[in-house]
Amino acid sequence: MANDLIVPDILLYLLDMVGVIACAIAGTLLAQHKGLDISGCILVSMVNAIGGGTLRDMALDRHPLFWMTDINYLIVITVTSLILQMFFHLYHKIDNALKLFDAIGLAAFSVIGFQVAMAQEMSPVIAIMMGVWTAVIGGLLRDIICNEIPLVLQREIYITASIAGSVTYLFFQYLGFPAGINESIMLLVIFTVRMLALRFDWHLPSIRLVD
Repeated sequence: MANDLIVPDILLYLLDMVGVIACAIAGTLLAQHKGLDISGCILVSMVNAIGGGTLRDMALDRHPLFWMTDINYLIVITVTSLILQMFFHLYHKIDNALKLFDAIGLAAFSVIGFQVAMAQEMSPVIAIMMGVWTAVIGGLLRDIICNEIPLVLQREIYITASIAGSVTYLFFQYLGFPAGINESIMLLVIFTVRMLALRFDWHLPSIRLVD
């Protein structure tokens, strides 16, 4: 029984690290593009990678914050940012890989935020919101710091993908599926929706009554 509980925790932790690396890469790339120095790039990458989870934990009154009890988060972010800064000139060769990891990060952070809220016995609506917060707040803060219009507010299929995954989880939970299977399905739905949106250039429509 103990192993059954440990394995999902390890998988979620690994997914969390994948998301952290992806967000650290995205944050460093934007900071480099804006001409920030070494410490500035690391700061932006940290905001991008742990900003959403920090706000989630504060909203749910979870203390101490997750990255304060596990220094691996800060180490991984710092090392990732430093390595990317050294090889920034190769960015054009890894653009497609970044999009892939970004979608993985979105899915992983959404699942983790959703599960943290569910473990706190929050309502499904709050759990969905926490999944979205964990996945997108870091990127929103990153863009604001770098004086960019936040990507998630530009008709991108980003928040929508996170919500779709959470709703899918709740649906299969209602049908009596095990939590592990629900998490896998949620990950797959979010990842697939995001990648399809990138592939086919899907965007949310604007609502205008008068042109």
